[in-house]
Amino acid sequence: MNKFQIEIVPSDTHMDLLTNYNQNVPHITKYMGSKRSILEFVISNINDVYKEGRICDLFAGTSILSGALGKIIPFHSNDIQEYSAILSKTYLSNYDWDEYSPELLDNIISKATDYVINFKESFPDLSFNYSVNMTIEQFVDLEAQQRSLLSYNFDGIEFYLFVKYYSGTYWSFEQCLWIDAIRRVADEYIESPIYNIIISSLMYGMSYCSQSTGHYAQYRDAKSESSKKDILIYRLRSLIPYFETKFKQLRQFLSINILEHSITSLDYRECLDIIEPGTLVYADPPYGFVHYSRFYHALETLVKYDYPIVNHKGRYRTDRHQSPFGKGTEVKEAFKSLFLKIKEKQADLILSYSSTGMIKLNEIIQISQEIMGENYDISYKQADHIHSTMGRSDDKSKDVTEYLIIVKRK
Repeated sequence: MNKFQIEIVPSDTHMDLLTNYNQNVPHITKYMGSKRSILEFVISNINDVYKEGRICDLFAGTSILSGALGKIIPFHSNDIQEYSAILSKTYLSNYDWDEYSPELLDNIISKATDYVINFKESFPDLSFNYSVNMTIEQFVDLEAQQRSLLSYNFDGIEFYLFVKYYSGTYWSFEQCLWIDAIRRVADEYIESPIYNIIISSLMYGMSYCSQSTGHYAQYRDAKSESSKKDILIYRLRSLIPYFETKFKQLRQFLSINILEHSITSLDYRECLDIIEPGTLVYADPPYGFVHYSRFYHALETLVKYDYPIVNHKGRYRTDRHQSPFGKGTEVKEAFKSLFLKIKEKQADLILSYSSTGMIKLNEIIQISQEIMGENYDISYKQADHIHSTMGRSDDKSKDVTEYLIIVKRK
């Protein structure tokens, strides 16, 4: 469990969430199905149900809800993926910037630079240089050389995970080296909330330097001159300017936060077991058969930094989580478990779901009615939504109807 607590400031008045939420939450990483575009719709309905206490964001993802509301009400942010906990901690931690040097960012980059220099001195044979004038044959060969580092012996040095696992895949060797370097520096701040800002800013840089589509389900191969040129655009990008930009933006956005927040990395059922009775739960479970652990495995590995066993072309973690909400044979039972635990906790629930989901709205309503009984009112609202699929073709986004199913105690 990943959890931190800070002083709670009690409030005797009900806050108007819709009026007071922060609409300018800094974006950290590209993410499928992000709720940023319908945040007002979600918060408006939370505002109608919320009375007091914490809100539990059960499937936090990018933690956009924590970023929007975390300075005005206490949050319990949960997601089984540990990278989500980093994003939640980034938004919800308490920052007193007077404690830190104005040169903090410069010092971080300087330490990372030293690491890169020392690494190159230790492994002078590892040099992979891209050029806009490369032939496609030269390009493909250079990519293959980097991917072969998966079997390279890096004895004598620490923090080489991304260089070994991902060079020539989503990122180049040079980009991977900087990822490892910044990740190493981050560990020097692991007892400080600065750690979370460093990792979040690094996620942002990784997202915008990756040659994939914004997720990490699979990297692209250069199969034509045009695809080679497009991949080269990303291969030639430096990670540091993106890291710096996001770090500065987060430093400007984040400030004192003395509310009591908790962050966990639990299965949704385990999380519901530990919430306080009467909590308002916002649940945004996966909608389809695509598992987020496949699309964002590289972020999970960045956070764990555990040199996992990987397989397939995408170099996925073999221990990646697969949600029952993304399995046709398990999704109904997953919803039953959700509703049963909400009832056990005498909690209220706002459930996000999509018209393109694994099961239909009327099935979810029927399950909820059968389980919740006469002590709950069940209704729903809907809004048009453009769902980002992170593709590069005609399915880059799709029009969907977003449902909010409201399960409220009478």
